[in-house]
Amino acid sequence: MTNEPRGPAGARRRGRRPRLTRRGRLALLVTAALAAVSAVLVPVLLGDEAQDTAEPRTKTLLVPEGRRAGQVYASVDQVLRVPGGTTEKAVHTTELALPEAARGNPEGYLFPATYPIHAATTPAGLLRYMVNTANRRFGGARISAGLQRSGVTGYQAVTIASIVQAEAGTAADMAKVSRVVHNRLALGMPLQMDSTLNYALGRSTLDTTHRDTKTDSPYNTYAHKGLPPTPIGNPGEEAMEAALNPSRGTWLYFVTVKPGDTRFTTRYADHRRNVEEFNAHRRGAAGPG
Repeated sequence: MTNEPRGPAGARRRGRRPRLTRRGRLALLVTAALAAVSAVLVPVLLGDEAQDTAEPRTKTLLVPEGRRAGQVYASVDQVLRVPGGTTEKAVHTTELALPEAARGNPEGYLFPATYPIHAATTPAGLLRYMVNTANRRFGGARISAGLQRSGVTGYQAVTIASIVQAEAGTAADMAKVSRVVHNRLALGMPLQMDSTLNYALGRSTLDTTHRDTKTDSPYNTYAHKGLPPTPIGNPGEEAMEAALNPSRGTWLYFVTVKPGDTRFTTRYADHRRNVEEFNAHRRGAAGPG
């Protein structure tokens, strides 16, 4: 292994233990306080179509921004106390209002929100309402105008938003990350996003090795140009807005040198210097040994 940078999101890192990405850590903080601050409260269907408003709400399910479909299925199984795999199976037997390009895969359309759970809530009803909510949130006039400006389809926009959600260190960085994605696509460059590799490998980590970049997967954006075949998580409205309204700039690379300090650059040489600073900062934080 070497410390040579690999891709816009960072570099190969020597001697570092894997740790969760920002979005991976967020997904673990399923607390009432977080739900109140960062999630949208939406009503959930009881059964498939109806809700008994007289029934007291006893539980909630938080779907954080960026959570993957597999994680959502597991959370639904747990909160509804049904056998593992029940919700994933329901995907194949439930009619969901997904775009044709999704081919029945709801990844990207399980809208992040806090959902009240009642005794009669079913996996099918919950999945249907998540998708319907995503269609409402992603189908407004502003989104339609953004699609026309950017020249991408709605499904491509959700895919870009899912990458932005996974890669941006802060909400303020989302539009800049989006610009890097758009710039690379326009130039025919591979995206080289670690987040898509993480999705392929079923993990959440900041560490990407040379071996990882050889992974045989359509989600390996080091090996394959263009967008991955599906979204890599379920983005929120901020990420979708950024996907369609990227900042102005010529950036092709970025790396978070330290929390709150993400460097966006056009020249690879500048990016390498930023990566070296990142590695020095990491070594200093780790201390001796």
